[in-house]
Amino acid sequence: MGFSEADLITRVLQAGDPNAFGELVRRYQSPVRSFLRRLTRGDEALADDLAQETFLRAWRKLETFRAEARFSTWLFGIAVNEFRARLRRDRRQQWNEPDDRAADPEPIVEAPPAGLRLDLDEALRRLTLPERAAILLCCQHGLTHEAAAQALRSPLGTVKTNILRGKEKLRRWLEL
Repeated sequence: MGFSEADLITRVLQAGDPNAFGELVRRYQSPVRSFLRRLTRGDEALADDLAQETFLRAWRKLETFRAEARFSTWLFGIAVNEFRARLRRDRRQQWNEPDDRAADPEPIVEAPPAGLRLDLDEALRRLTLPERAAILLCCQHGLTHEAAAQALRSPLGTVKTNILRGKEKLRRWLEL
């Protein structure tokens, strides 16, 4: 029988047990990488680098984790911060700046009647970064709006607005 998340965290904090932290990484590596892959518009190398930085920071800062929130919420918050820091470091767009793909583009629909529609991954790439992050955290990873707001360090109302706007865009872009 495996250890609970709380037991693993306690083992890391009290004994510096790298195996316990390794188990936490195994449990959360896939969701964190998936989130970052979609946040980076499918850039797997960048997502993997950010995931590695996320877990390194989590190892170094585990004593700051407060069990008031889920461990996954805390990890996603670190992942978002690592992504934001990379944007700043690489002098790419800022988190709240519009980007060229997120300017509410419409999918191309031509004859024949079936037309073309965007797949979900392409539609997600076209959302603004805050919309994409909020939707991924809530819809793909099951965080509550409150937990997503905590992870994103954004006001709850902003997260709800980003989800609402993002869902509306996705609905429009994914229609046949």
